[in-house]
Amino acid sequence: MGVWSQVARPADGAAWVTGASAGIGRALTLALADRGWTVHATARNAEALAALAAERPGRIVAQPGDVADAARMAEIVAAIEAETPLALAVLNAGVYLPMRAQEFDAGKVAQTFAINVVGAANGLDPVLKAMIARGKGQVALTASVAGYRGLPRAAAYSASKAALIAMAEALAFDLIDLGVRLSVINPGFVETEATSVNDFDMPFLMTTETAARRIVQGLEKPGFEIAFPTRFALILRTLGLLPNRVYFAVMRKAMGWGPEVK
Repeated sequence: MGVWSQVARPADGAAWVTGASAGIGRALTLALADRGWTVHATARNAEALAALAAERPGRIVAQPGDVADAARMAEIVAAIEAETPLALAVLNAGVYLPMRAQEFDAGKVAQTFAINVVGAANGLDPVLKAMIARGKGQVALTASVAGYRGLPRAAAYSASKAALIAMAEALAFDLIDLGVRLSVINPGFVETEATSVNDFDMPFLMTTETAARRIVQGLEKPGFEIAFPTRFALILRTLGLLPNRVYFAVMRKAMGWGPEVK
């Protein structure tokens, strides 16, 4: 299976996780540290990162930074590479700003794309340069099953995650021949500060610890996509194949919306 079966190990170098101060990123950082990785953790909240690093002394290195700052992302990767090869990068930082058509806000769309898409690209740039030059490495982008098709209340979020999925797919064509394994992570609903604003039932809701465990398992197996929960991902993929009128009707019913949006 070539590059798809490539699995980075702690002996290969260090790991880097963005969006590490809370949610999935925090749980993933701890999970990787517990598996023997030295994990460089990035987020804007320096105090939260310091507290995280204190939970696994010597295993977690705080690297504060805003993913929207391309220069800072390059500095962090350069600092890691100066000490040891960057073997695994999980570009996980993201934001969820729900909105309906009545509340459409171009500013929120711009903010979402600045973090979810451009922020990921700012990390990818130095990471890919280092890994391609070495002919080895593993990198993953955290997208979402919300990127399969547009979901209610998620105009900005679904669009940004669809962009990440497409970016990963497009890059994979080249990376297959360059020794770098690229994966896309598509979680379902996870208990985080972001999803706490949802006022509807979230099917197959899981904890951040469970999500982190599924991501680690996926990174250690061959393949391109890491999607979970499996049943939920399959349901959304199947719904995505429906004709548009049927898809809209099914999703509106699932949200409890009647013939008119109220």
